[in-house]
Parts: sequence; C-alpha cells; structure tokens
Amino acid sequence: MDENYELLEHIYQDSEMACFTLEQLLEDLKEKDNKIKRILEDILKEYQSWKKDTEEKLESHNQEIKEKGAMSKMMAGMGIKKEVKSDNSDASIAEMLIQGISMGSLDTEKKINAYDKDTDKDQLSFAKKFLKFQQKSINQLKKYL
Repeated sequence: MDENYELLEHIYQDSEMACFTLEQLLEDLKEKDNKIKRILEDILKEYQSWKKDTEEKLESHNQEIKEKGAMSKMMAGMGIKKEVKSDNSDASIAEMLIQGISMGSLDTEKKINAYDKDTDKDQLSFAKKFLKFQQKSINQLKKYL
C-alpha cells in the first residue's frame, strides 16, 4: 500500500470493525429493551457512511481494500456475546463501546501525527473529521454510564 493511503486504510478498517461490532451488538440486544439501542443505531449509520466514503476514496486511487481478518471479527463477536450475557445494562454496553472506540481513536490520532507532514492534506483533513466523529461518539455514550 502506498504510504499516502495508509491513513485511509486505517479509517476503512476501523470503520469496518466498528460496523461489524455494532451490528453484532444490536443483534444480541434485539429482544432486549435497552435504551442505548437508538444511539447504537445512529453511531452504526455514521460508521457505515465513513466506511463507504473511505472505500470510494481508496478505489478512486486504485488502492486495494484490506478488510480486518476473520479472526479479529470472531474474537470481537465472542467478546460481545460474553459481555451481553454477563451484563447487558446500558452502562456496561456504553463502557465496552467507549473502550473500543477509544482504542480506535488513539490509533487514528497516532496515524494523523505520524503522517502529518507526509500525506495529502485532503486525506489528513478527512482523518481529522473521522477522529472528531469518534470523540463525539464517545461523548454520546458517556451519557449512559
């Protein structure tokens, strides 16, 4: 992968994993009456939009799109099922998601700092907007703690 597109690849992979995780979580909460489900659906829609936009950017530059591995998804799915089974309270779900989004946010911030001087300004701006979205999502979830 061209170094100029590693930032976009990170955003794609982060969005893809978030979509997978949120879809799995919403499926596990389907029959439950959690108040947090609405915000999860909203965050999922935004991640889906980021994934689609990033995919289009990568494809327009003829870059190969690398998805997260099946093992990562399987482990995330098992972790979600375990968490929901042991405690499906809104606070527990919010905490789990805040931890996951925070890890992605830290990675995004590191990549922005690492590529600040070397990457295209449009991509850098795109990544900074993605980081703001992640931080906004964390703040929305904190209301459920």
